Amino acid sequence: MTSQATSQATSPALTTPVDAAPQISLATCVAPLVEALIRDADALRLKVSRGPRDALIVDAGITAAGGLEAGRRIAEICLGGLGRVALVPAGRFSPWDTLASVSTTDPVLACLGSQYAGWSLAAGDFFALGSGPGRAIAAVETLYGELGYRDRGENVVLVLETSVVPPAEVVDEIAARCAVAPSDITLILTPTSSLAGTVQIVARVLEVALHKAHALHFPLEHIADGVGSAPICPPSPDFLTAMGRTNDAVLYGGDVHLFVHGPAEAAKDLATRLPSLASRDYGRPFGEIFAGYDCDFYKVDPLLFSPARVTVTAIDHGESFTAGGFDPILIARSFGG
Repeated sequence: MTSQATSQATSPALTTPVDAAPQISLATCVAPLVEALIRDADALRLKVSRGPRDALIVDAGITAAGGLEAGRRIAEICLGGLGRVALVPAGRFSPWDTLASVSTTDPVLACLGSQYAGWSLAAGDFFALGSGPGRAIAAVETLYGELGYRDRGENVVLVLETSVVPPAEVVDEIAARCAVAPSDITLILTPTSSLAGTVQIVARVLEVALHKAHALHFPLEHIADGVGSAPICPPSPDFLTAMGRTNDAVLYGGDVHLFVHGPAEAAKDLATRLPSLASRDYGRPFGEIFAGYDCDFYKVDPLLFSPARVTVTAIDHGESFTAGGFDPILIARSFGG
């Protein structure tokens, strides 16, 4: 693929939560992107309908075909309207030469406050992790206390990595947590095995770095900016294969550059500890690692989930530190299998 797709991030809008200084509203920033996604649904090969409790359902790969451009736009929605995702040509892992390139205007809020799949939603046999700006309205995760952020909005948007439409009980929980009517909820559904799902997962490369930095107790307020990229992997109709490939794209092919304040030594330490190479589980395709733990996600070393290569620049000192590296052999083994 040699074409390049880009879009401008929505200009931040301000709101004034109770007992807080003016803050960016993710719900306000993302609204034009969601409206455009729905308006262009036919061109993007999406299906839009009313589902359980009259919630708006955007099918991006269950019965709809979806596609790469749909996934790119959905990834920007996951970032709460504060990020830009582009599909760019590169020669990093021929023949898989297209990267998802990610940048944001506020990496901590965009990646952790919105894009991170941190809201567990379950009912009966259904389970999915919710990501996107609606998380910040519910603010059920302790992370929002650490961020000192909670959004308000009349329209709730969540992206779910799932191959089935959520039941009414899940819609009811979202409505109750966000204090909105079920009809004011938009759920964008992206199966892991779909083209749109593949792009929106790989586009989490920067978020994965932010999440690990948080796990390593690096001060989030010291992270000033960042960019990231990872190769677009071929999808697979088999869920485990598709999941393995999307993870491998980041673990063995992801590249992130963070710009941080504070001592140069702290930046160097972060660079050393951040790459996936620092994990005890590094060195095999994720599908094999996952199978080796009896498909129990929580047995996998959490430190594995990070980009392959990381550069950290201490902007107060003008020094940069790089650690980790790409593994084209593992990428080929994963993508070509």
